[in-house]
Amino acid sequence: KQKAIDDWLPIPAARTAKWWYSAFHNITAIVGAGVLGLPYAMSELGWGPGITVLLLSWIVTLYSLWQMVELHETDSGKRFDRYHELGQEAFGEKLGLRIVIPMQLIVQIGVDIVYMVTGGQSLKKFHVLLCDKPCKNIKLSYFIMVFASAHFALSQFPNFNSISGISLAAAVMSVSYSTIAWGASVHKGVQPDVQYGYKSHTTVGTVLNFFSSLGTVAFAYSGHNVVMEIQASMPSTRDMPSKVPMWRGVIVAYIAVAFCYLPVGVLGYWVFGNSVDENILITLHKPKWLIAMANMFVVIHLIGSYQVYALPVYDFIETGLVRKLKFRQSWYLRFVSRNTYVAFTMFMAITFPFFNGLLGFFGGFALAPTTYYLPCIIWLFVKKPRTFSLSWFANWFCIIFGVILTVVGPMGGLRQIIIQAKTYKFYQ
Repeated sequence: KQKAIDDWLPIPAARTAKWWYSAFHNITAIVGAGVLGLPYAMSELGWGPGITVLLLSWIVTLYSLWQMVELHETDSGKRFDRYHELGQEAFGEKLGLRIVIPMQLIVQIGVDIVYMVTGGQSLKKFHVLLCDKPCKNIKLSYFIMVFASAHFALSQFPNFNSISGISLAAAVMSVSYSTIAWGASVHKGVQPDVQYGYKSHTTVGTVLNFFSSLGTVAFAYSGHNVVMEIQASMPSTRDMPSKVPMWRGVIVAYIAVAFCYLPVGVLGYWVFGNSVDENILITLHKPKWLIAMANMFVVIHLIGSYQVYALPVYDFIETGLVRKLKFRQSWYLRFVSRNTYVAFTMFMAITFPFFNGLLGFFGGFALAPTTYYLPCIIWLFVKKPRTFSLSWFANWFCIIFGVILTVVGPMGGLRQIIIQAKTYKFYQ
């Protein structure tokens, strides 16, 4: 009976994925909406701090991701298919659940809400670019509902392997629109009146904007929250453990991350300075056809990325319904539970469409712990490296860096939410 439940649940259902599945699933999860906010983050951080934070985040998150890949299964063959199972191995049965599950759910649900907002914004931008003047102003909430409509159907795909084609298309789109973002910026050239100073005229405002941008960078480097679940879809033998193909895919993914993030962040800021919008594609207007295409690429990517982040949530919901509440596993249970989740994220996106503030808030509050330093803490508990060894120092550096992002990111992000909420017309 338990095996029948495992075969039905999304995460442990299939273990037939290849190494390239890891590559495009990770690209889809990591290279997301956050990359479009990096020029804006650079404008609030400045040249030196901005480039430093981008490079450090790339190194730290790659290192913590490597640790998660290594920890996925023990030498005896026991596998930790879910993030919270690894937390239970490190902190104990009950404490591991209490530490990991709340943060992971906040991240995954928060990211899906932000992606609903960004998908709606991109659809609206696409509409504005292509419609003839005079162009009728359609509310953002309607575009969010259009974006959400795709997920009511796609949510019925059972597991990671079944959405591999969607994830591959999303990965290609993410690299494509990132290339368009920095390529169109370079083509436009440095603006005549470009300024690189901080926009805020007060010290408090400058500091809080700086903090919020740290959270935005943390949001951009998300993806660790679905790593264990992605690796769970891969076969493992004594000669070829799952960490081998998983790591190959991670390397490819992080090459793509470097190719997308650094040019978009640095070149976007170089061209527009502190006048850049919170979404670089909103700042770019010409060539119209290219920017319209880039916005549609964003929509296609976010459709796949939403599902990658939603699958562990589906697994959590369905596990509770079947194992705790004793519902019988069936297609209509999956249909109702998953569509309810999609409807919830759509409603939250329509109600709180404050894109940049949400990036800073969620990036600092939840993504930084689960991406930057929780894997390092788990490594110290499980592997117990020798005190003052290279591994010990590396993990503590990542922990301190991540804690800083956790503390300061939500402060600036909350301020951005309050400011934008005051000026935003409900159902605009």
